[in-house]
Amino acid sequence: MQALFWDGQHLRLDTAYPTPPADETTAVVRVHLAGICATDLQILRGYMGFHGVPGHEFVGEVSAGPAELVGIRVVGEINFACGHCPVCAQGLGRHCPTRQVMGILNADGCFAEYVRVPVANLHPVPASISDEAAVFSEPLAAAFAILEQVRVQPSDDVVVLGDGKLGGLCAQVLHSAGAQICVVGKHPHKLALLHQLGIATVLLSDWRPRLADIVVEATGSTAGLALAIESVRPRGTLVLKSTVVSTHTLSLAPLVINEITVVGSRCGRFPPALQALAHGHVTVAPLIERVYPLAEGLQALAHAARPGTRKILLRMF
Repeated sequence: MQALFWDGQHLRLDTAYPTPPADETTAVVRVHLAGICATDLQILRGYMGFHGVPGHEFVGEVSAGPAELVGIRVVGEINFACGHCPVCAQGLGRHCPTRQVMGILNADGCFAEYVRVPVANLHPVPASISDEAAVFSEPLAAAFAILEQVRVQPSDDVVVLGDGKLGGLCAQVLHSAGAQICVVGKHPHKLALLHQLGIATVLLSDWRPRLADIVVEATGSTAGLALAIESVRPRGTLVLKSTVVSTHTLSLAPLVINEITVVGSRCGRFPPALQALAHGHVTVAPLIERVYPLAEGLQALAHAARPGTRKILLRMF
């Protein structure tokens, strides 16, 4: 099969990469579309020391595995848990200490014609959801994770720092929960998309940090954390979404002095994301900038890395 392969130094298109096998507990999915996200770009800068096929946002059709799943269109959770350790027993498979993570940690990802996924991680996609929408299931689930972790009330003043793909999805999810949202970003065209959805926006150059009840840091940069700390009120909540390869160097004293609750937030459950897509509660189509064929994957990753780029997708077939 064709796949994009990262050897730790270089990304290349491999036209004879081994097709993964299936068994009773693991399916092979024929990938239709895959999304490129900021974490994938960090992988290519050395994040997690990953070697293999990157990519973790996908929609496709089960081509091999348990007979009842073959032919079903699916999306899949990215954390491959052991299923029997104490952490998994608590329902926290996303944090299993021996987990593999698709395209990020010890497991090939979906920038390939086929990807191998545990059956327990798969979710059927309703017919009403297009492939172009379904491919957003993983990042949208990550946005919904905030509602799992933080109590958000209609009276809450919430600032989302970052107008990228994840920041925009977080803003829509929090807006749908009734909170008063303001998104701070660098790109007028991205902010305009959110403004059309009734979400308040402001350019970073015009932003003067105010003390919000909840601040979501989704800038994908090391500078975002310092700005986030400045923007949250005493005894407020800071939600961290960015994963970057760089090291942060800043004083944590303000977090102690102002008694800030810091919440690391990563992956989320897929059912709320699929339900939101099926009912049109979240808008994703305007987030797509371009779809590349897998054969042009190197160009696609380069395009995705340009500042201000919206979502870049890879089409496998």
